[in-house]
Amino acid sequence: MRRLPFRRLVSLATLAVVGAATLGGAAACGDDSDAAAGGKAGPVTLRLGYFPNITHAPAVVGVEKGIFAEKLGDSAKLETKTFNAGPAAIEAIFSGALDATYIGPNPTVNAFSKSKGEAVRVVSGAASGGVALVVKPDITSVEQLRGKKIATPQLGNTQDVALRYWLKEKGLRTTKEGGGDVKVVPQENAQTIDTFASGAIDGAWVPEPYVSRLVNAGGKVLVDERDLWPDKKFVITNLIVSTKFLKAHPDVVKKLVEGQVAANEFVNTKPDEAQQAVSDHIGKITGKPLDVKLIKQAWPTLEFTNDPIASSLKAGLDHAVAVELTQPVDLNGLYDLKFLNEVLKAQGKPEVTQP
Repeated sequence: MRRLPFRRLVSLATLAVVGAATLGGAAACGDDSDAAAGGKAGPVTLRLGYFPNITHAPAVVGVEKGIFAEKLGDSAKLETKTFNAGPAAIEAIFSGALDATYIGPNPTVNAFSKSKGEAVRVVSGAASGGVALVVKPDITSVEQLRGKKIATPQLGNTQDVALRYWLKEKGLRTTKEGGGDVKVVPQENAQTIDTFASGAIDGAWVPEPYVSRLVNAGGKVLVDERDLWPDKKFVITNLIVSTKFLKAHPDVVKKLVEGQVAANEFVNTKPDEAQQAVSDHIGKITGKPLDVKLIKQAWPTLEFTNDPIASSLKAGLDHAVAVELTQPVDLNGLYDLKFLNEVLKAQGKPEVTQP
């Protein structure tokens, strides 16, 4: 069976409790004011967003290890902003306070749809996988979910769509109001750990590290979402840029993509160092490092890939339409993988098919 969540990684973002506090005062692209003054253009400022969590490990490691700054060199000054939720990052893109961000597929589609295909372009993938349905140990089949309460991070988010579509395929009905054969209960991921332990819910369809936390709390994985996708691959995080910034500074965007590819190389070839970097960086932002043991437990469920796996994003949209949580969207023009393929080709790596 084929299905996909176009997941809203934002759930994991509960790990980071710091939002983009300085968005309003962020500097505009350097070339605009300089050009208007008729003087020599100064360094461009690239404002990059990301969530401090495991599914955004390429971004976290890229910032923590100085990989992005190194690739950008003198061509741009890097400013980073962390977010707790996809909608906030998209609003920052829309307002002109952000130039690029790592983000999940659901907010990516929403940004493209709301702007009628104008505001953003996907320039690279980042991560795949890292999502599962964890239930009480005595639940061993989908039929046993009838009458049970299953949590998701938010109504209509990527994991919520994934759960509802999977249940629909199994012949079980859900409603937006929490009725039907299976009661879907939207709630914050951090809250889900407590409600599962107390018995208020019977399971949850969530991303890492909450999958691992629920397992550690006595749950078991009933569905590993990777098993529902071709080749066990589906997008959980991709890198988008503002179309305006892409047109104004294509050279900077290419260097950003070089940084993404280099960050993924680091993550994949030096996993121990990368896991420690994720823990350290989250600690700098939230004041509490993420337990490295938990990161190591969750790590194997994720694949860090430069391929945005466009087919899975499209399938996720189709699933959301099927469970009546969104309307059809024409995704033509969403992807611009020119720079990614130039970087990959230069390094002798396989190129990614342009959707």
